[in-house]
Amino acid sequence: MGRLNGEITTSPSNDFFKSNVLGQRSGLFVLFFTEMWERFSFYGMRVLLMQFLTAAVIQGSPFSGWAWTAQQAGALYGTYAMMLYLTPILGGIIADKYIGSRKAVIIGSAIMTLGHAAMAFDTAIMFFLGLICLVIGTGFFKPNMPSILGEMYKDLPEKKDGAYTIFYMGVNAGAFFGMMLCGYIAETYGWHWGFGLAGIFMLLGTLQFVFAKPLMGNLGILDKSVTGEKKEVTVSDTDTKNPFTLRDYVLIAIVSIIGFVYAFNDPLSKNGIIDVFAGLDTSFLRGQYIMVIVALILFIYLIVSRILRYDKTVRDRMFAVVLLAFFLIFFFMSFEQGATSLVIVARDNIDRALTGTALTTFNVVNGLLTIVPLSIISWVLIKLAKVTWDKIAISNIVLFVCFGLIWGAAIWMLYQEFNKEASEIKVSWFSILNSFFIIALASTVSKIWESKYNPSAAFKYGFGLILVAIGFLIIGLGSWGIAPGVKISMVFLVLTYLFHTLGELFISPVGLSYVSKLVPARMLAFMFGIWYLAIAIAQKVAAVLGGQVETIQQEYSLSHFFFLFTAIPAFAGLLVMLFNPLIKRLMHGIK
Repeated sequence: MGRLNGEITTSPSNDFFKSNVLGQRSGLFVLFFTEMWERFSFYGMRVLLMQFLTAAVIQGSPFSGWAWTAQQAGALYGTYAMMLYLTPILGGIIADKYIGSRKAVIIGSAIMTLGHAAMAFDTAIMFFLGLICLVIGTGFFKPNMPSILGEMYKDLPEKKDGAYTIFYMGVNAGAFFGMMLCGYIAETYGWHWGFGLAGIFMLLGTLQFVFAKPLMGNLGILDKSVTGEKKEVTVSDTDTKNPFTLRDYVLIAIVSIIGFVYAFNDPLSKNGIIDVFAGLDTSFLRGQYIMVIVALILFIYLIVSRILRYDKTVRDRMFAVVLLAFFLIFFFMSFEQGATSLVIVARDNIDRALTGTALTTFNVVNGLLTIVPLSIISWVLIKLAKVTWDKIAISNIVLFVCFGLIWGAAIWMLYQEFNKEASEIKVSWFSILNSFFIIALASTVSKIWESKYNPSAAFKYGFGLILVAIGFLIIGLGSWGIAPGVKISMVFLVLTYLFHTLGELFISPVGLSYVSKLVPARMLAFMFGIWYLAIAIAQKVAAVLGGQVETIQQEYSLSHFFFLFTAIPAFAGLLVMLFNPLIKRLMHGIK
């Protein structure tokens, strides 16, 4: 590898090395925009899901929903969210062994595009078909974008942290604009208009990535010869160290079958369709939960028995990962209320009406929130186009079309709102706060990890969980003692999202980093699978508990629901900090 006019050069096939944007390889921004449009579509759809399912049935109206209870909607959303973290395990294996990361991304993007398109039609069959496509497509897409990025920077490790930071900003920029614009259009013209808009940008994002092939060289292309060599070494090493026994395979099969049957039985039974575990029901616990407890016991036995077969240092470090994954469940089951219960609360319990000066102030703030980041990202697009136009002109044209549509939608939205004398903040608007606060605060929080105040893993988790608890405490106090029918000030919900985002920044970005540091390379796939399984479980638990918001509000009060989610993460946060000496000892010097 050499340098030409200060720029990195390699073989002619890897042309992304020859052009830089903002000090990074231009290929990074192809991935940035691909991920941005995928997240735009995903979050743009997700922010509508609970609203659509729980909206009243209004015959012939574009705002007609399915009138499900929060409990029914939460059961379906929980299964959907759970599967989104399980299918990438399989998608990563398929890409590594058979098709390569690039083909996996394209296949995943195409399937997700079909999923969004299906949800634009107002029929139940197309809706469920759309969800299935989104789950399958995410399985191919999600694990392989970071894989391509890692491959792009494998010879430039000093630039990798900055590259991942930029990539992470693309994730949040897409989520931000997706929730804002899909939510606004859906709540203005009808749910399926919002679902359809998400599909349009998923399609354009896919085309942008496909047409960028001349720039990307051999990135993400499967090299069968290398794969075969790796496979031979890895399997041999694993077999001598800790082979899977027949008992392991049987336990994996039993736990997987129970888990998948429960995941689909939960929404089906809560909607009165079928309950395959009904014969096990008792007076104090439903049959499906009894089976979940059995599966959990078997799963814990499987994990512990496998880890105990390793040497002491490896064994201890893997136990440290398992402990962190356990506390991760408590974080996500609380944090992910933003996709379920907090959406219902924003719709039904938050005072969103604005008039006069308050409306003008909000419109100015919302305008700045929209125009400033969109201008910055458009500037990045122009810089990318300048250095890559001769190589990937069609890809750049697709991106300009995307941004033309985004600018048009944003200006139209702001024009509509500035011309109103009275308005109501859209429910979906509150969901953008998480992405905005991440973009605003991520670099500041990351500086803590580079300073002398960098806390240990246990304290990062503890602080993150306590910050989430503070967020629920704030909105709990805001709803405490209010009379029936009285709305809560939106300030409390805004502050809740602020503290939840701070909690996320303490936990989410560093979690996978600890897995990669603590686990030997030959076992990374296994432990990453455990990690994503923990998140999948948390997603399901979060949705099931979030679905109880209406029940708890009716039987007790809304503040009781929020104080429950204050207590759970606060207790877990204090507990993980008490475990700090144990976790540090298990890590054997890894920081």
